[in-house]
Amino acid sequence: MTALANDYDPGVGLVDRKYATWIEPLQLESGASFGPITLAYETYGSLNARRDNAILLQHALSGDAHAAGRHSWNDRKPGWWDAMVGPGRAFDTDKYFVICSNVLGGCQGSTGPGSTNPATGQPYGASFPVITIADMVRAQARLLDCLHIEQLHAVAGGSMGGFQALEWMVAYPERVRGAILIATSARHSTQSVAWNAIGRRAIMSDPNWRGGNYYGHEPPNDGLAVARMIGHVTYLSDISFEQKFGRNYQGTPGPRYELEPEFAVESYLEYQGRSFNDRFDANSYLYITKAMDYWDLPGQHGSLEAAFAKSQAEVLLLSFDSDWLYPTSESQMIAAALRQVGRAATHIELQSIAGHDAFLIDYAEQVPFVQDFLDSL
Repeated sequence: MTALANDYDPGVGLVDRKYATWIEPLQLESGASFGPITLAYETYGSLNARRDNAILLQHALSGDAHAAGRHSWNDRKPGWWDAMVGPGRAFDTDKYFVICSNVLGGCQGSTGPGSTNPATGQPYGASFPVITIADMVRAQARLLDCLHIEQLHAVAGGSMGGFQALEWMVAYPERVRGAILIATSARHSTQSVAWNAIGRRAIMSDPNWRGGNYYGHEPPNDGLAVARMIGHVTYLSDISFEQKFGRNYQGTPGPRYELEPEFAVESYLEYQGRSFNDRFDANSYLYITKAMDYWDLPGQHGSLEAAFAKSQAEVLLLSFDSDWLYPTSESQMIAAALRQVGRAATHIELQSIAGHDAFLIDYAEQVPFVQDFLDSL
């Protein structure tokens, strides 16, 4: 085991991934019936005797069930929200039982297009059904049933995680006491749909995609890398790009007058694309981004006010002034609709140059608001 520094705070320490499987099919929003289904999940902290201290964390597009801790001390990085989850942290595991599952359609243990279709013995590939945010939440509701948790102290998530938290508030109002919505939106904007469409086209145009049936062959690495590069540009702000890279050249003092990548920002995006291939499945990227594009809470219910009419949750919204993917105006719209129907909603805009990624990076600014909100429920 790697030696640890004396002042190292291990947070939740070593954690294990768990699995829950249901043979009974899930009724999807499309009308299709799909099963069996497995969800991979992790838990941190302990469920109290009243079983009312559970918090469900929701991950973003490229996240998974591994929100905190390490699977081994040799892991290069902890979970994706490790700084927020643990003893004394925002999601305090001395107080709360924290759950995080990989979404339906994912590629980190939950049933997705890369999973084996029991009817054929082969990966689903493009025969996997098109899913929605509501379908992801329905599967999570089954997980809570399995854990015998009737009501959540809170549901929390940023970006696509916020979509799921909103769906929980509306679809299962009696099961959600509080909701924390960070850098998110009640609908995917036309521009966001456009960015995702370009990423999907990059994957599907890669000859290695093979109509989605590339398992056992070379995967569409070039297409997925381009999709990740496009997406990553939307996660950062112009000022963060400027401060990190400027117009600097990579390894040379000036231009080489050739078509190959020369700028430092190009090198950075190429690295992001290559490293994404090591941990994500191209088909999962297609299905999850499509689910995000279908996300339209006011469109589904007629208005945001109508959507929130049955919600019982108190809500905390955090947004960031440099986030142009899901700007502050989206959080303001949600807060206004909640107040219009008499629901308690607090919205706070935080300053950051990090853009959309601020919810994963600038955690220190979020901690006091999250802690106070959870304590007030």
